[in-house]
Amino acid sequence: MRILIVDDDVELAGLLRFALANAGYEVLVAFDGDQALALVERSAPDLVLLDVNLPGRDGFEVLEALRRSRDLPVMMLTVRADEEDEVRGLDLGADDYLRKPFSPRALLARVRALLRRGGEGEEPVLAAGPLRIDAERSEARVAGGGAARLSTLELRLLRLLLGHQGRPVDVQRIIGFVWSDRDAADRDALKQLVHRLRHKLARIGGSGDWIEYVHNAGYAFATGEAAPPGTPSR
Repeated sequence: MRILIVDDDVELAGLLRFALANAGYEVLVAFDGDQALALVERSAPDLVLLDVNLPGRDGFEVLEALRRSRDLPVMMLTVRADEEDEVRGLDLGADDYLRKPFSPRALLARVRALLRRGGEGEEPVLAAGPLRIDAERSEARVAGGGAARLSTLELRLLRLLLGHQGRPVDVQRIIGFVWSDRDAADRDALKQLVHRLRHKLARIGGSGDWIEYVHNAGYAFATGEAAPPGTPSR
């Protein structure tokens, strides 16, 4: 699998390249947006690690350019702590968002999770009530409403919850499935992911309440036909 690192920090790019190469990946490096877009066209990477703060066009602009022609997984890297920046990146089509500093173990766990998108054993289309999930296109669609692109983490969360047919799934199990490593995320990261997904479902004509928090049991998905007992969403 080929991974493109886009970061103008030469030292950090070298460390990331070393960690990823040791894990068996082929690694390319670009130090600005134009170089990154040229490498994507020439080398067709399987995943892009994209820094937000780049010289010239920033990471958001590069992401917008990528999404006009490509549907490959993109993980944003940033030192920014502003939630608005994270939301902007995810709304533009980023699949994950990792704040610096981070450990090589956490990075590798998230890389493995992103590269599993479209892997073997996934149902191409999942459905629950008016909601349809196209796993191959990473898309959610609501009957009578609209459609939205799903990030890899959002898709994995929905697949897990839909597979349990309204029964709650333990928080730690969700974290381990979605991020592939329980050390790569925590309850707050899961709450943020659930919040973004609820907002996205509501925006296309569904309901954020479809994803319920069930006290002492975890999260469950129900479109109203067979909602599990529990506390209100949180």
